[in-house]
Amino acid sequence: MNIYCIKHKYIYETEKLLMLFFPLEKNNVCEEFHSDNGNYFYTEIEETDEKITFKAIFSYEGKTLSDEKILLTDQCADKEYELLSLGYPLLRTLCGFSPEWGMLTGVRPSKLIMNKMVEADEKTAKEYFINHFFANEEKTELALKVAKTELPIIEASPENSFSLYVSIPFCPTRCSYCSFVSHSIGSDTAKKLIPQYVDKLCEEIAVTAKKAEENGLVLTNVYWGGGTPTSLEAPQLDKILTAIEDSFDLSVCGEYTVEAGRPDTITEEKLGVLKKHNVNRISINPQTFSDDVLKNIGRCHSAGLTEEKYILAREKGFDFINMDLIAGLPGDDYEGFVKSIDKAISLGAENITVHTLALKRSSTIVTENESDSVNSQSIAKMLEYAKTVLTENGYIPYYMYRQSKALGNFENVGWCKPGKECKYNILMMEEYQHILSVGAGSVTKLLSPGIEKIERVFNFKFPFEYISRFDKIVEKKDKINAFFSEYNKN
Repeated sequence: MNIYCIKHKYIYETEKLLMLFFPLEKNNVCEEFHSDNGNYFYTEIEETDEKITFKAIFSYEGKTLSDEKILLTDQCADKEYELLSLGYPLLRTLCGFSPEWGMLTGVRPSKLIMNKMVEADEKTAKEYFINHFFANEEKTELALKVAKTELPIIEASPENSFSLYVSIPFCPTRCSYCSFVSHSIGSDTAKKLIPQYVDKLCEEIAVTAKKAEENGLVLTNVYWGGGTPTSLEAPQLDKILTAIEDSFDLSVCGEYTVEAGRPDTITEEKLGVLKKHNVNRISINPQTFSDDVLKNIGRCHSAGLTEEKYILAREKGFDFINMDLIAGLPGDDYEGFVKSIDKAISLGAENITVHTLALKRSSTIVTENESDSVNSQSIAKMLEYAKTVLTENGYIPYYMYRQSKALGNFENVGWCKPGKECKYNILMMEEYQHILSVGAGSVTKLLSPGIEKIERVFNFKFPFEYISRFDKIVEKKDKINAFFSEYNKN
Protein backbone atom coordinates (compact mmCIF):
# COMPACT_ATOMS: atom_id res chain seq x y z
CA MET A 1 0.00 0.00 0.00
CA ASN A 2 1.40 3.39 -0.99
CA ILE A 3 0.96 6.14 1.61
CA TYR A 4 1.20 9.79 0.58
CA CYS A 5 1.57 12.27 3.43
CA ILE A 6 1.67 15.68 1.80
CA LYS A 7 2.55 18.85 3.72
CA HIS A 8 2.10 17.34 7.18
CA LYS A 9 4.11 15.47 9.82
CA TYR A 10 1.55 12.82 10.81
CA ILE A 11 3.19 9.94 8.96
CA TYR A 12 3.36 7.56 11.92
CA GLU A 13 -0.24 8.29 12.90
CA THR A 14 -1.42 7.75 9.31
CA GLU A 15 0.34 4.39 9.14
CA LYS A 16 -1.26 3.36 12.44
CA LEU A 17 -4.69 4.26 11.11
CA LEU A 18 -4.10 2.21 7.98
CA MET A 19 -2.97 -0.77 10.07
CA LEU A 20 -6.47 -0.96 11.57
CA PHE A 21 -7.63 -2.19 8.17
CA PHE A 22 -4.42 -3.80 6.82
CA PRO A 23 -2.46 -5.16 9.82
CA LEU A 24 -0.09 -7.31 7.74
CA GLU A 25 0.31 -4.96 4.77
CA LYS A 26 3.77 -3.58 4.02
CA ASN A 27 3.40 0.15 3.51
CA ASN A 28 5.47 2.34 1.25
CA VAL A 29 5.59 5.96 2.39
CA CYS A 30 5.98 8.29 -0.60
CA GLU A 31 6.84 12.00 -0.63
CA GLU A 32 5.41 12.81 -4.06
CA PHE A 33 2.06 11.70 -5.42
CA HIS A 34 2.04 9.62 -8.60
CA SER A 35 -1.32 8.43 -9.89
CA ASP A 36 -1.25 4.74 -10.74
CA ASN A 37 -3.50 1.71 -10.69
CA GLY A 38 -2.31 0.48 -7.30
CA ASN A 39 -3.89 0.85 -3.89
CA TYR A 40 -2.99 4.04 -2.05
CA PHE A 41 -3.97 6.30 0.84
CA TYR A 42 -3.40 10.02 0.31
CA THR A 43 -3.62 12.73 2.97
CA GLU A 44 -2.77 16.42 2.73
CA ILE A 45 -2.93 19.56 4.87
CA GLU A 46 -2.85 22.96 3.18
CA GLU A 47 -2.46 25.91 5.56
CA THR A 48 -2.82 29.66 5.20
CA ASP A 49 -3.09 32.38 7.84
CA GLU A 50 -6.88 32.22 7.71
CA LYS A 51 -7.78 28.58 7.04
CA ILE A 52 -6.62 24.95 7.02
CA THR A 53 -7.71 22.56 4.26
CA PHE A 54 -7.67 18.82 4.93
CA LYS A 55 -7.79 16.33 2.04
CA ALA A 56 -8.00 12.55 2.00
CA ILE A 57 -8.16 10.07 -0.90
CA PHE A 58 -8.35 6.29 -0.63
CA SER A 59 -8.02 4.11 -3.71
CA TYR A 60 -8.58 0.39 -3.22
CA GLU A 61 -9.21 -2.43 -5.68
CA GLY A 62 -10.15 -0.05 -8.47
CA LYS A 63 -12.48 2.14 -6.41
CA THR A 64 -11.63 5.61 -5.17
CA LEU A 65 -13.21 7.81 -2.51
CA SER A 66 -12.14 11.30 -1.48
CA ASP A 67 -13.18 13.98 0.98
CA GLU A 68 -12.15 17.46 2.03
CA LYS A 69 -12.91 19.88 4.84
CA ILE A 70 -11.91 23.44 5.52
CA LEU A 71 -11.57 24.94 9.00
CA LEU A 72 -10.67 28.41 10.12
CA THR A 73 -7.19 28.43 11.61
CA ASP A 74 -8.36 29.65 15.01
CA GLN A 75 -11.04 26.91 15.13
CA CYS A 76 -8.68 23.99 14.60
CA ALA A 77 -7.35 22.68 17.92
CA ASP A 78 -6.17 19.24 16.77
CA LYS A 79 -4.91 18.93 13.20
CA GLU A 80 -3.96 15.28 13.65
CA TYR A 81 -7.50 14.31 14.65
CA GLU A 82 -9.11 16.39 11.89
CA LEU A 83 -6.93 14.69 9.28
CA LEU A 84 -7.40 11.12 10.50
CA SER A 85 -11.13 11.49 11.12
CA LEU A 86 -11.46 12.64 7.51
CA GLY A 87 -9.65 9.59 6.15
CA TYR A 88 -11.16 6.98 8.47
CA PRO A 89 -14.66 6.89 6.88
CA LEU A 90 -13.08 6.38 3.45
CA LEU A 91 -11.14 3.37 4.69
CA ARG A 92 -14.18 2.00 6.47
CA THR A 93 -16.43 2.35 3.42
CA LEU A 94 -14.16 0.78 0.81
CA CYS A 95 -12.88 -1.99 3.10
CA GLY A 96 -16.45 -2.88 4.05
CA PHE A 97 -16.10 -3.13 7.84
CA SER A 98 -15.86 -0.99 10.94
CA PRO A 99 -13.11 -1.73 13.52
CA GLU A 100 -14.75 -2.29 16.89
CA TRP A 101 -12.46 0.27 18.52
CA GLY A 102 -13.17 2.73 15.74
CA MET A 103 -10.16 4.85 14.84
CA LEU A 104 -8.52 4.43 18.26
CA THR A 105 -4.94 3.27 17.80
CA GLY A 106 -3.53 3.88 21.29
CA VAL A 107 -2.35 1.27 23.77
CA ARG A 108 -4.46 2.54 26.70
CA PRO A 109 -8.15 3.09 25.85
CA SER A 110 -9.15 2.65 29.50
CA LYS A 111 -6.82 5.46 30.55
CA LEU A 112 -8.29 7.70 27.88
CA ILE A 113 -11.89 7.09 28.93
CA MET A 114 -10.95 7.36 32.63
CA ASN A 115 -9.45 10.80 32.11
CA LYS A 116 -12.54 11.94 30.25
CA MET A 117 -14.77 10.48 32.97
CA VAL A 118 -12.85 12.36 35.71
CA GLU A 119 -12.77 15.54 33.65
CA ALA A 120 -16.53 15.46 32.93
CA ASP A 121 -18.75 12.48 33.74
CA GLU A 122 -19.49 8.92 32.64
CA LYS A 123 -22.08 9.92 30.04
CA THR A 124 -19.72 12.41 28.41
CA ALA A 125 -16.91 9.85 28.40
CA LYS A 126 -19.09 7.30 26.58
CA GLU A 127 -20.24 9.82 24.02
CA TYR A 128 -16.63 10.88 23.46
CA PHE A 129 -15.61 7.33 22.59
CA ILE A 130 -18.58 6.64 20.34
CA ASN A 131 -18.93 9.98 18.55
CA HIS A 132 -15.34 11.22 18.53
CA PHE A 133 -13.48 7.95 17.87
CA PHE A 134 -16.30 5.86 16.32
CA ALA A 135 -15.83 3.04 18.84
CA ASN A 136 -18.80 0.71 19.17
CA GLU A 137 -21.02 0.48 22.24
CA GLU A 138 -19.61 -2.85 23.45
CA LYS A 139 -15.94 -1.80 23.45
CA THR A 140 -16.84 1.55 25.01
CA GLU A 141 -18.60 -0.26 27.86
CA LEU A 142 -15.60 -2.55 28.32
CA ALA A 143 -13.20 0.39 28.57
CA LEU A 144 -15.56 2.11 31.01
CA LYS A 145 -15.85 -0.96 33.26
CA VAL A 146 -12.07 -1.29 33.38
CA ALA A 147 -11.66 2.41 34.16
CA LYS A 148 -14.20 2.28 37.00
CA THR A 149 -12.34 -0.67 38.57
CA GLU A 150 -8.95 1.00 38.17
CA LEU A 151 -9.84 4.45 39.46
CA PRO A 152 -10.10 3.67 43.22
CA ILE A 153 -6.76 1.81 43.11
CA ILE A 154 -5.08 4.68 41.27
CA GLU A 155 -6.52 7.27 43.65
CA ALA A 156 -5.30 5.28 46.67
CA SER A 157 -1.70 5.15 45.38
CA PRO A 158 0.49 7.69 47.25
CA GLU A 159 2.34 10.20 45.07
CA ASN A 160 5.73 9.14 46.44
CA SER A 161 5.11 5.41 45.93
CA PHE A 162 6.76 3.21 43.35
CA SER A 163 6.82 -0.33 42.03
CA LEU A 164 9.98 -2.32 41.42
CA TYR A 165 10.16 -4.27 38.15
CA VAL A 166 12.72 -7.08 37.89
CA SER A 167 13.57 -8.35 34.38
CA ILE A 168 14.66 -11.96 33.88
CA PRO A 169 15.19 -12.32 30.08
CA PHE A 170 15.53 -16.11 29.95
CA CYS A 171 13.08 -18.84 28.91
CA PRO A 172 13.16 -22.62 28.44
CA THR A 173 12.46 -22.14 24.70
CA ARG A 174 11.20 -19.33 22.48
CA CYS A 175 7.49 -19.45 21.64
CA SER A 176 6.61 -18.89 17.99
CA TYR A 177 4.60 -15.72 18.70
CA CYS A 178 7.24 -14.15 20.98
CA SER A 179 9.19 -11.03 20.02
CA PHE A 180 10.77 -10.32 23.40
CA VAL A 181 14.52 -10.35 23.86
CA SER A 182 15.06 -13.61 25.72
CA HIS A 183 17.56 -16.43 25.74
CA SER A 184 16.75 -20.14 25.87
CA ILE A 185 18.29 -21.44 29.10
CA GLY A 186 19.53 -24.60 27.42
CA SER A 187 21.96 -22.75 25.15
CA ASP A 188 25.66 -22.60 25.98
CA THR A 189 25.48 -18.80 25.83
CA ALA A 190 22.74 -18.62 28.44
CA LYS A 191 24.51 -21.06 30.74
CA LYS A 192 27.52 -18.76 30.79
CA LEU A 193 25.51 -15.55 31.04
CA ILE A 194 23.03 -16.43 33.77
CA PRO A 195 25.40 -16.55 36.79
CA GLN A 196 27.01 -13.25 35.71
CA TYR A 197 23.60 -11.77 35.05
CA VAL A 198 22.32 -12.67 38.51
CA ASP A 199 25.39 -11.06 40.13
CA LYS A 200 25.01 -7.82 38.18
CA LEU A 201 21.27 -7.75 38.78
CA CYS A 202 21.84 -7.91 42.54
CA GLU A 203 24.30 -5.02 42.23
CA GLU A 204 21.77 -2.97 40.28
CA ILE A 205 19.10 -3.73 42.90
CA ALA A 206 21.33 -2.25 45.61
CA VAL A 207 22.10 0.88 43.56
CA THR A 208 18.43 1.38 42.71
CA ALA A 209 17.35 0.99 46.33
CA LYS A 210 19.79 3.71 47.36
CA LYS A 211 18.32 6.10 44.77
CA ALA A 212 14.80 5.33 45.98
CA GLU A 213 15.78 6.04 49.58
CA GLU A 214 17.57 9.27 48.68
CA ASN A 215 14.40 10.56 47.03
CA GLY A 216 11.95 9.49 49.73
CA LEU A 217 10.19 6.88 47.59
CA VAL A 218 8.06 4.14 49.15
CA LEU A 219 7.95 0.65 47.62
CA THR A 220 4.41 -0.75 47.37
CA ASN A 221 4.68 -3.48 44.70
CA VAL A 222 7.34 -5.80 43.30
CA TYR A 223 6.88 -7.53 39.95
CA TRP A 224 9.23 -10.01 38.24
CA GLY A 225 8.72 -10.43 34.49
CA GLY A 226 10.65 -11.66 31.52
CA GLY A 227 11.20 -14.01 29.85
CA THR A 228 10.32 -16.51 32.53
CA PRO A 229 11.80 -15.70 35.96
CA THR A 230 11.44 -19.29 37.15
CA SER A 231 13.82 -20.35 34.38
CA LEU A 232 16.48 -19.57 36.98
CA GLU A 233 17.53 -22.25 39.45
CA ALA A 234 16.18 -22.10 42.99
CA PRO A 235 19.48 -20.80 44.52
CA GLN A 236 19.59 -18.03 41.91
CA LEU A 237 16.02 -17.01 42.70
CA ASP A 238 16.90 -17.05 46.38
CA LYS A 239 19.94 -14.80 45.80
CA ILE A 240 17.89 -12.14 43.97
CA LEU A 241 15.01 -12.29 46.43
CA THR A 242 17.47 -11.86 49.29
CA ALA A 243 19.12 -8.91 47.53
CA ILE A 244 15.72 -7.19 47.28
CA GLU A 245 14.99 -7.83 50.96
CA ASP A 246 18.40 -6.55 52.01
CA SER A 247 18.20 -3.44 49.83
CA PHE A 248 14.60 -2.23 50.03
CA ASP A 249 12.17 -1.45 52.82
CA LEU A 250 9.35 -3.93 52.14
CA SER A 251 7.30 -3.03 55.21
CA VAL A 252 4.45 -1.51 53.15
CA CYS A 253 4.91 -3.66 50.06
CA GLY A 254 1.56 -5.41 49.81
CA GLU A 255 1.93 -7.07 46.43
CA TYR A 256 4.86 -9.27 45.40
CA THR A 257 4.45 -10.98 42.02
CA VAL A 258 6.70 -13.42 40.17
CA GLU A 259 5.79 -14.72 36.74
CA ALA A 260 6.24 -18.49 36.81
CA GLY A 261 4.63 -18.52 33.40
CA ARG A 262 6.07 -21.70 31.95
CA PRO A 263 4.84 -24.76 33.86
CA ASP A 264 7.97 -26.67 32.77
CA THR A 265 10.10 -24.31 34.89
CA ILE A 266 8.13 -24.78 38.11
CA THR A 267 9.45 -27.08 40.83
CA GLU A 268 8.49 -27.63 44.45
CA GLU A 269 11.86 -26.23 45.50
CA LYS A 270 11.41 -23.00 43.51
CA LEU A 271 7.89 -22.48 44.85
CA GLY A 272 9.27 -23.00 48.36
CA VAL A 273 11.90 -20.31 47.79
CA LEU A 274 9.27 -17.85 46.51
CA LYS A 275 7.01 -18.57 49.46
CA LYS A 276 9.89 -18.17 51.95
CA HIS A 277 10.48 -14.67 50.63
CA ASN A 278 6.79 -13.67 50.87
CA VAL A 279 5.96 -13.71 47.17
CA ASN A 280 2.16 -13.69 47.21
CA ARG A 281 1.20 -13.70 43.52
CA ILE A 282 2.40 -15.90 40.68
CA SER A 283 1.44 -16.57 37.07
CA ILE A 284 1.13 -20.06 35.64
CA ASN A 285 0.34 -19.48 31.99
CA PRO A 286 -1.11 -22.29 29.88
CA GLN A 287 -1.76 -20.01 26.82
CA THR A 288 -3.98 -22.91 25.74
CA PHE A 289 -5.08 -26.24 27.20
CA SER A 290 -4.66 -28.00 23.84
CA ASP A 291 -1.54 -30.16 23.54
CA ASP A 292 -1.57 -29.88 19.76
CA VAL A 293 -1.64 -26.08 19.86
CA LEU A 294 1.10 -26.04 22.52
CA LYS A 295 3.26 -28.05 20.16
CA ASN A 296 2.48 -25.65 17.30
CA ILE A 297 3.70 -22.64 19.25
CA GLY A 298 6.91 -24.26 20.51
CA ARG A 299 5.94 -25.00 24.08
CA CYS A 300 7.59 -28.04 25.63
CA HIS A 301 4.95 -28.81 28.22
CA SER A 302 1.54 -30.43 28.14
CA ALA A 303 -1.79 -29.09 29.29
CA GLY A 304 -1.72 -31.77 31.96
CA LEU A 305 1.55 -30.41 33.33
CA THR A 306 0.00 -26.95 33.64
CA GLU A 307 -2.77 -28.35 35.80
CA GLU A 308 -0.30 -30.41 37.83
CA LYS A 309 1.90 -27.38 38.62
CA TYR A 310 -1.18 -25.28 39.39
CA ILE A 311 -2.28 -27.83 42.00
CA LEU A 312 1.26 -27.91 43.40
CA ALA A 313 1.25 -24.11 43.77
CA ARG A 314 -2.05 -24.29 45.65
CA GLU A 315 -0.58 -26.91 47.96
CA LYS A 316 2.37 -24.61 48.64
CA GLY A 317 -0.04 -21.89 49.76
CA PHE A 318 -0.30 -19.54 46.77
CA ASP A 319 -3.70 -17.85 46.94
CA PHE A 320 -3.32 -15.45 43.99
CA ILE A 321 -2.63 -17.21 40.69
CA ASN A 322 -2.96 -15.70 37.21
CA MET A 323 -3.41 -17.70 34.03
CA ASP A 324 -2.79 -16.25 30.55
CA LEU A 325 -4.72 -17.49 27.52
CA ILE A 326 -4.29 -16.34 23.91
CA ALA A 327 -7.05 -16.08 21.31
CA GLY A 328 -5.94 -16.80 17.74
CA LEU A 329 -3.04 -19.20 18.25
CA PRO A 330 -2.02 -21.23 15.16
CA GLY A 331 -3.99 -24.44 15.00
CA ASP A 332 -6.53 -23.33 17.59
CA ASP A 333 -10.21 -22.77 16.86
CA TYR A 334 -13.28 -21.51 18.66
CA GLU A 335 -14.10 -24.86 20.26
CA GLY A 336 -10.51 -25.27 21.48
CA PHE A 337 -10.43 -21.78 22.93
CA VAL A 338 -13.75 -22.38 24.70
CA LYS A 339 -12.31 -25.49 26.36
CA SER A 340 -9.26 -23.53 27.51
CA ILE A 341 -11.30 -20.72 29.07
CA ASP A 342 -13.63 -23.21 30.74
CA LYS A 343 -10.65 -25.13 32.14
CA ALA A 344 -8.98 -22.04 33.61
CA ILE A 345 -12.27 -21.07 35.28
CA SER A 346 -12.84 -24.58 36.65
CA LEU A 347 -9.39 -24.53 38.25
CA GLY A 348 -10.38 -21.35 40.08
CA ALA A 349 -7.57 -19.00 39.05
CA GLU A 350 -8.05 -15.62 40.73
CA ASN A 351 -6.87 -13.80 37.60
CA ILE A 352 -7.35 -14.84 33.97
CA THR A 353 -5.77 -12.63 31.34
CA VAL A 354 -7.15 -13.03 27.83
CA HIS A 355 -4.73 -11.92 25.12
CA THR A 356 -5.25 -11.52 21.40
CA LEU A 357 -2.43 -12.91 19.28
CA ALA A 358 -0.21 -10.11 17.99
CA LEU A 359 1.84 -10.79 14.87
CA LYS A 360 5.13 -9.19 15.85
CA ARG A 361 7.63 -8.70 13.04
CA SER A 362 10.50 -10.60 14.72
CA SER A 363 8.42 -13.55 15.92
CA THR A 364 8.84 -16.97 14.34
CA ILE A 365 5.17 -17.05 13.42
CA VAL A 366 5.82 -14.12 11.06
CA THR A 367 9.43 -14.71 9.94
CA GLU A 368 8.64 -18.29 8.97
CA ASN A 369 5.37 -17.32 7.30
CA GLU A 370 3.17 -19.23 9.72
CA SER A 371 0.75 -16.35 10.09
CA ASP A 372 -1.29 -17.46 7.09
CA SER A 373 -2.55 -20.37 9.18
CA VAL A 374 -4.00 -18.02 11.80
CA ASN A 375 -7.76 -17.61 11.52
CA SER A 376 -8.53 -14.07 12.69
CA GLN A 377 -12.22 -14.17 11.78
CA SER A 378 -13.24 -16.22 14.81
CA ILE A 379 -11.35 -14.10 17.34
CA ALA A 380 -14.27 -11.76 17.97
CA LYS A 381 -16.38 -14.81 18.78
CA MET A 382 -13.67 -16.15 21.11
CA LEU A 383 -13.41 -12.86 22.99
CA GLU A 384 -17.18 -12.57 23.25
CA TYR A 385 -17.38 -16.05 24.77
CA ALA A 386 -14.58 -15.21 27.21
CA LYS A 387 -16.36 -12.03 28.30
CA THR A 388 -19.69 -13.83 28.75
CA VAL A 389 -18.46 -16.86 30.68
CA LEU A 390 -16.00 -14.94 32.85
CA THR A 391 -18.71 -12.45 33.80
CA GLU A 392 -21.12 -15.28 34.58
CA ASN A 393 -18.49 -16.79 36.89
CA GLY A 394 -17.96 -13.60 38.85
CA TYR A 395 -14.88 -12.18 37.14
CA ILE A 396 -14.57 -8.47 36.34
CA PRO A 397 -12.31 -6.73 33.77
CA TYR A 398 -9.73 -4.80 35.77
CA TYR A 399 -7.02 -3.76 33.32
CA MET A 400 -6.60 -3.64 29.58
CA TYR A 401 -4.13 -2.75 26.87
CA ARG A 402 -3.77 -3.06 23.13
CA GLN A 403 -0.82 -4.14 21.01
CA SER A 404 0.35 -3.19 17.57
CA LYS A 405 -0.57 -5.82 14.96
CA ALA A 406 -3.01 -7.63 17.24
CA LEU A 407 -5.29 -9.75 15.09
CA GLY A 408 -8.55 -7.94 14.39
CA ASN A 409 -7.27 -4.85 16.22
CA PHE A 410 -8.58 -6.42 19.44
CA GLU A 411 -7.43 -6.00 23.03
CA ASN A 412 -5.84 -7.86 25.94
CA VAL A 413 -7.96 -7.87 29.09
CA GLY A 414 -7.09 -8.89 32.62
CA TRP A 415 -10.07 -10.43 34.41
CA CYS A 416 -10.14 -11.08 38.14
CA LYS A 417 -12.39 -12.00 41.00
CA PRO A 418 -13.45 -8.83 42.87
CA GLY A 419 -10.74 -7.68 45.25
CA LYS A 420 -8.06 -9.79 43.52
CA GLU A 421 -6.80 -7.07 41.15
CA CYS A 422 -3.06 -6.96 40.42
CA LYS A 423 -2.31 -3.35 41.39
CA TYR A 424 1.01 -3.36 39.58
CA ASN A 425 -0.69 -4.16 36.27
CA ILE A 426 -3.05 -1.22 36.70
CA LEU A 427 -0.50 1.34 37.89
CA MET A 428 2.13 0.30 35.34
CA MET A 429 -0.18 0.05 32.34
CA GLU A 430 -2.03 3.29 32.99
CA GLU A 431 1.22 5.07 33.97
CA TYR A 432 0.03 6.37 37.34
CA GLN A 433 3.03 5.33 39.46
CA HIS A 434 6.81 5.55 39.29
CA ILE A 435 8.33 2.28 38.08
CA LEU A 436 11.96 1.64 39.03
CA SER A 437 13.22 -1.18 36.83
CA VAL A 438 16.26 -3.45 37.03
CA GLY A 439 17.65 -5.97 34.57
CA ALA A 440 18.24 -6.21 30.84
CA GLY A 441 15.55 -4.68 28.64
CA SER A 442 13.76 -2.99 31.52
CA VAL A 443 12.56 0.62 31.48
CA THR A 444 12.35 2.93 34.48
CA LYS A 445 9.40 5.36 34.29
CA LEU A 446 9.34 8.52 36.41
CA LEU A 447 6.18 10.64 36.54
CA SER A 448 6.18 14.40 36.98
CA PRO A 449 3.46 16.08 39.07
CA GLY A 450 0.15 15.90 37.23
CA ILE A 451 1.74 13.31 34.93
CA GLU A 452 2.49 16.01 32.39
CA LYS A 453 5.82 14.35 31.66
CA ILE A 454 7.16 10.81 31.87
CA GLU A 455 10.93 10.38 32.02
CA ARG A 456 12.11 7.00 30.73
CA VAL A 457 15.48 5.45 31.54
CA PHE A 458 16.28 2.46 29.33
CA ASN A 459 18.55 -0.42 30.29
CA PHE A 460 20.45 -2.26 27.58
CA LYS A 461 18.27 -4.91 25.95
CA PHE A 462 20.64 -7.84 25.64
CA PRO A 463 22.02 -9.67 28.71
CA PHE A 464 25.59 -9.76 27.36
CA GLU A 465 25.50 -5.98 26.83
CA TYR A 466 23.90 -5.46 30.23
CA ILE A 467 26.80 -7.37 31.81
CA SER A 468 29.67 -5.95 29.74
CA ARG A 469 28.47 -2.33 30.03
CA PHE A 470 27.21 -2.48 33.58
CA ASP A 471 29.12 0.68 34.51
CA LYS A 472 26.82 2.57 32.11
CA ILE A 473 23.78 1.03 33.81
CA VAL A 474 24.99 2.45 37.12
CA GLU A 475 25.61 5.85 35.53
CA LYS A 476 22.06 5.91 34.18
CA LYS A 477 20.71 5.58 37.73
CA ASP A 478 21.88 9.16 38.33
CA LYS A 479 18.99 10.22 36.11
CA ILE A 480 16.65 9.26 38.96
CA ASN A 481 18.19 11.84 41.27
CA ALA A 482 18.30 14.42 38.49
CA PHE A 483 14.61 13.89 37.78
CA PHE A 484 13.50 14.24 41.39
CA SER A 485 15.74 17.24 41.90
CA GLU A 486 13.79 18.95 39.12
CA TYR A 487 10.54 17.41 40.39
CA ASN A 488 11.02 18.93 43.86
CA LYS A 489 11.73 22.37 42.39
CA ASN A 490 8.27 22.37 40.88
